[in-house]
Amino acid sequence: MPAVETELYDILGVSPDATENEIKKAYRQKAKEHHPDKNINDPEAGQKFQELGAAYETLSDPDMRHMYDVGGMEGLNGPGAGMGGMDPSELFAQFFQASGGSMPFGFDFGGAGPSRRRGKGEDTVIPHPVTLDELYNGKTLKLNLEKEAVCGTCKGSGARGNAKPKPCGLCEGKGWTTAQTSHGTHLSTSRVACSGCDGAGERLKEKDRCKKCKGEKTIKEKNRQEVVIEKGMADKQRIILAGAGDEEPGTPAGDVVFVLRLTPHESFERSGSDLLTNVTITLSEALFGFSRILITHLDGRGVQVTSPPGKIIKHADTIVLRGEGMPVHKQPDTKGDLYLTFTIEMPDDEWLKTVDRKTLLSLIPPKKMDIEPRPEVVSTAAFEEADIEEVRERYFPASHDFFDGAQFGEGDEDDWVEEDDEDDEYGGAGEPECRPQ
Repeated sequence: MPAVETELYDILGVSPDATENEIKKAYRQKAKEHHPDKNINDPEAGQKFQELGAAYETLSDPDMRHMYDVGGMEGLNGPGAGMGGMDPSELFAQFFQASGGSMPFGFDFGGAGPSRRRGKGEDTVIPHPVTLDELYNGKTLKLNLEKEAVCGTCKGSGARGNAKPKPCGLCEGKGWTTAQTSHGTHLSTSRVACSGCDGAGERLKEKDRCKKCKGEKTIKEKNRQEVVIEKGMADKQRIILAGAGDEEPGTPAGDVVFVLRLTPHESFERSGSDLLTNVTITLSEALFGFSRILITHLDGRGVQVTSPPGKIIKHADTIVLRGEGMPVHKQPDTKGDLYLTFTIEMPDDEWLKTVDRKTLLSLIPPKKMDIEPRPEVVSTAAFEEADIEEVRERYFPASHDFFDGAQFGEGDEDDWVEEDDEDDEYGGAGEPECRPQ
């Protein structure tokens, strides 16, 4: 039986009588061609990629393909349609939520509209910059937030008094209209949300609209929220204010999600629950030891350290102060370790002019001689000062050689290894990258 609609086949570029292998092969080829990572300059690449995945989800399943061939999109939305009894509209909504997108125009099943298929309102995600000091000490923020709230006057109906909405005349109450889209040499018909009723399928006359929300069903509402940054929280950690997000009639409110973004610190570096910082000591301290406050910690404390008697400290030597690192989240009385890397400050030229050089030379280790065995050919190079940090920034901007010890940040929860999927570059085994759960 020839297919009633061919839109999904057109998207994949195959004929309605294509075999399963031909459909799979076409999907894999199209997915590679339209993958967003390879089409960063094409603003429609993400939508094309999602359409491909949704089309493949339907045509790769024999039962769903049969229902589509017999009744088109209407057939998929009919009694008994879907996988395991699931409404196809829910299936497609899950697919696109998993892939981080929204329902593409070609797969709007009309009627209820996307908002009624969601379990709750959309979440509001707010990136929030934080300092290392705030993550160390904790902080409470009081913020004024604005959200969409259900209108209290009409209780979210959008209507004035007892007025009732009428079916939209443009879409005849379906919530969608058809539009033709060109796919190369193919011309396909797809469904788009009705512009007259925004996909709702019904409209209110101007005189019947609620005066407060003007028929929009929701209004802007400001409220004060308290956000607690707990000690030991991490970069990219999420703080969720449940139910504080936008509201929609008949749908639980969404959440407000704060995503912490750590700003670089001028002195300290963090890895898991460990901290690292650099300390400069003088040549005298390197040779004869020290007992002084080496750093001012993130909570304002001075930390005093005494070196062992007779211990000579060399440049780039590192010591660890146990229990002086970051607080462990949810266990603020437990802390990681603090690593100190030493930089030895050499005397300047003016100091050298004030000392007896012969006496100084007799006290310090002697100069080195030429290397042995002496090379047969020796060339002379000019002595010229350079800034190694500038060189690193110029040639190795992504490198980070500040500390290469084996213990700093050991066991960091962010460490992971990504396994190669050699079967398929985009999704593996010919399947879409994101499948409904």
